[in-house]
Amino acid sequence: MLEKFARYPLTFGPTPIEKLERLGAHLGGQVELYAKREDCNSGLAFGGNKLRKLEFIIPDAIASGADTLVSIGGVQSNHTRMVAAVAAKIGMKCRLVQESWVPHEDAVYDRVGNIMLSRIMGADVRLVEDGFDIGIRRSWEEAIADVEARGGRPYPIPAGASVHKYGGLGYVGFAEEVRRQERELGFQFDFIIVCTVTGSTHAGMLVGFAADGRARRVIGIDASATPEQTRAQVLQIARDTAGLVELGRDIVAEDVVLHEDYAYPLYGVPSDETKAAIRLCARLEGMITDPVYEGKSMQGLIDLVRKGAFPAGSKVLYAHLGGVPAINGYAYAFRNG
Repeated sequence: MLEKFARYPLTFGPTPIEKLERLGAHLGGQVELYAKREDCNSGLAFGGNKLRKLEFIIPDAIASGADTLVSIGGVQSNHTRMVAAVAAKIGMKCRLVQESWVPHEDAVYDRVGNIMLSRIMGADVRLVEDGFDIGIRRSWEEAIADVEARGGRPYPIPAGASVHKYGGLGYVGFAEEVRRQERELGFQFDFIIVCTVTGSTHAGMLVGFAADGRARRVIGIDASATPEQTRAQVLQIARDTAGLVELGRDIVAEDVVLHEDYAYPLYGVPSDETKAAIRLCARLEGMITDPVYEGKSMQGLIDLVRKGAFPAGSKVLYAHLGGVPAINGYAYAFRNG
């Protein structure tokens, strides 16, 4: 479905799928758990899911004649880290707006983890006190205008690369890649678990798996704590992406499956249950998840398995989207492991 779109390679290639044998056994052994390791997809600044999106966005940025990538996220944004890395890789400047999306007061929160990496890579990082919202942000629009006023040629990339016209394509490609791997494995996954916030990762998967009738087998775990807004954004991105790739079927609201029970208490603030899920996964599999995104989707996966949400014998694929550098901003919460 993606042959007609230009792609700038930023990843190593297909990401590995590994069986989470010990976690599955710990949870009763009735469901087979696997992880697709998007966190290991590149040598660029620890990689992660945003690179799949940026592979289809960067050709447009280059063709536009831009010299500066301009994006936005929270203080510990994985997305802005990856925009900074890609800018360095392709020889562009980078302006990042880092808003105060998370009411977290660790003393070094704005000096470690993702934001530190962005600064090391030479990005022009601007801290803004505005709170969380997945929509288009005024501070981002002002940053674009400021780059222009200073003689630069900005290329705007929205939060999470999500509402960009090509934002959903990378995870259509994810679905196609999984299908190829399933042929090698000799079985098909019954459910795919994905963390959902700005929406294009979930939306791209939904479109990609709709091609073989599995759109509603993509199970989103909300980490935004604004699920109505997130659900609507996933649906719109999925519809736009389906049109781009000429899917040949309509995407309807019922195709967006989103569990809302795990984002509490707020975006970016891990609950005790999230921290317990991070520890359990780490201690059984050596696989690290973060407090903002993957810890909450891992919490959701663990809870759904325990509740019997998946029929016995199901093969469940957990999409590990990366983001582990952010855990450095939560050092006090994990000071004793």
